[in-house]
Amino acid sequence: MILDQSNRYTALDLKEEDLLAGGKHVLTVYKMKPKPGFGAYLEIAAHFAAESSTGTNVEVCTTDDFTKGVDALVYEIDEENEIMKIAYPNDLFDRNIIDGRAMVASFMTLTLGNNQGMGDVEYAKMLDFYIPPAYLQLFDGPSMNIQDMWRVLGRDLENGGMVVGTIIKPKLGLRPQPFADACHMFWLGGDFIKNDEPQGNQVFAPLKDTITLVADAMRRAQDETGQAKIFSANITADDPAEMIARGEFILETFAENASHVAFLVDGFVAGGTAVTTARRNFPAQFLHYHRAGHGALTSPQSDRGYTAFVHCKMSRLLGASGIHTGTMGYGKMEGDKDDTNIAYMIERDSADGPYFHQEWQSMKATTPIISGGMNALRLPGFFDNLGHSNVIQTSGGGAFGHVDGGTAGAKSLGQAHDAWKSGVDLIEYAKEHKELARAFETFQADADNLYPGWQEKLGVHK
Repeated sequence: MILDQSNRYTALDLKEEDLLAGGKHVLTVYKMKPKPGFGAYLEIAAHFAAESSTGTNVEVCTTDDFTKGVDALVYEIDEENEIMKIAYPNDLFDRNIIDGRAMVASFMTLTLGNNQGMGDVEYAKMLDFYIPPAYLQLFDGPSMNIQDMWRVLGRDLENGGMVVGTIIKPKLGLRPQPFADACHMFWLGGDFIKNDEPQGNQVFAPLKDTITLVADAMRRAQDETGQAKIFSANITADDPAEMIARGEFILETFAENASHVAFLVDGFVAGGTAVTTARRNFPAQFLHYHRAGHGALTSPQSDRGYTAFVHCKMSRLLGASGIHTGTMGYGKMEGDKDDTNIAYMIERDSADGPYFHQEWQSMKATTPIISGGMNALRLPGFFDNLGHSNVIQTSGGGAFGHVDGGTAGAKSLGQAHDAWKSGVDLIEYAKEHKELARAFETFQADADNLYPGWQEKLGVHK
């Protein structure tokens, strides 16, 4: 039988506004359902808080008054809607011995650790969290973001607009020279290329060979266009030493273009340690957080773990310069128009989450990266929904699937952005921009769905 700890680990008389004003607690909210036959809702919630902090399954002789002072406390429940809120004292969380800084690993260990496997809990999923100023200032936060990328590209630093990007496809299978050739092709019309997350140091595409050729392709594309280009290189590895070795080689190889290099880290599968390794060892590089695999926990189909909103909010604490935030229902990946709150939380200094308002205290913003099934025709609707176009957008098929090739695909994406930013109808803009017009012919299903009558307006015969 589970020890009833509701007297110790609950404080329903605590008011959230007082906890927020006090600034001494991290606040969390979960959707939690007790397993049938294990006790009342409050009792299971208290056990969850105990397991997250100072509790044990039996009374132990080593508990003292100080220990009780750092208990996590359930301060609000809504049993009908399966909602519980828990306050965690700031002092519970681990700090670095080298510099006293906070760590996301400790935050997750307490709030998303053993409590996810408790036998009396049917499921529990974190929906939101709040970090008070005194604790927030201890996190690294980003060192670079889209403003630094705009600076490299020679753009306005306040409203520089979409960075036109792609992923070289197929994600695996190209040897070094064809990969570099594809980069050169896209860069003649676009800004930014990223490794796809599995690309690294395969036997058929050794990293050192590929990077050497890509650096040369960048130089040639910059010479031909007179414009800066950016490459996001995957340095993900199990071993921090391997990540650092990859990063140092890449910067040395790009040489005078080192500031045109971002480092991609697959932050969900490699974990926060990998992200922090890049953040701390290469603070002058844009840190590109790829989140492949996150859907195993964040999908609405999962009742455990945490949401995509929580995941992206944690990435800002870690120091991600940019993170993939999904296409908000406009691309191929799972998502919804309401996912704008994810982008707002990571890019603004003051933002509302589903339960908590967060002030970021001037911590540098994390840039939304939009990827997955997007093309030129889908961009205006996406920007309308988001309310701005200050994102990094990477289209694989939307660029290289263009009927006239990767350069034309890249130009069509930029033209769609320019049309939206100028407030010009996309079809009208396409009449004067052939790459965009040909995008209508390329992605005809989207054209028919989003722009009825486009063929007649553009003079295209069926």
